[in-house]
Amino acid sequence: MSVIDKALAAITPQPNEEKRQEATQKAREAAAPGDWLSLALDHHDQIRAAFAEGRNVRSASDRRAAMDRLALVLNGHSLAEEIVLYPAMAQNDHKVQAGVAYSEQTTAKMQMAELENIAPSSDAWLNKWGHIEGAVLTHMFEEENGWFIHLKEKGEHQDRLTARYKEEFERYAGAL
Repeated sequence: MSVIDKALAAITPQPNEEKRQEATQKAREAAAPGDWLSLALDHHDQIRAAFAEGRNVRSASDRRAAMDRLALVLNGHSLAEEIVLYPAMAQNDHKVQAGVAYSEQTTAKMQMAELENIAPSSDAWLNKWGHIEGAVLTHMFEEENGWFIHLKEKGEHQDRLTARYKEEFERYAGAL
């Protein structure tokens, strides 16, 4: 475990699976079919599935492939959030949360870059994968448990947020 991993684990306690599922359900109830929130939640589901895949495969080539699939959805999703949703959060009295969100995503990108330098056949790779997964799941919990609920309830221009979120995700990741 790197110094960064240890620091992140110490300052960002991870919610348990039950709390994460409750937050996801709460967010799903606030979402409407096809809106930005439902799209973001669908991406969260894809990210969770990609992490599970990487945890469960064993060969180096399968781990590399899992990492590539995760990176595609994770980067497309994070860019759409950074370009569309976080500015909207900041404009709706959540500047601190938007700043935290940007910081967490930058850290995840740096951790993914570190993962690329670790032999995928090693235990160190799986360990780093697990640390990234924990941080990303915690970040998604924060979004689903409050940040995005607030934006859905208080944010203006919901249709524009949906169109722009979809546009930015597809610009990077295509229509996954």
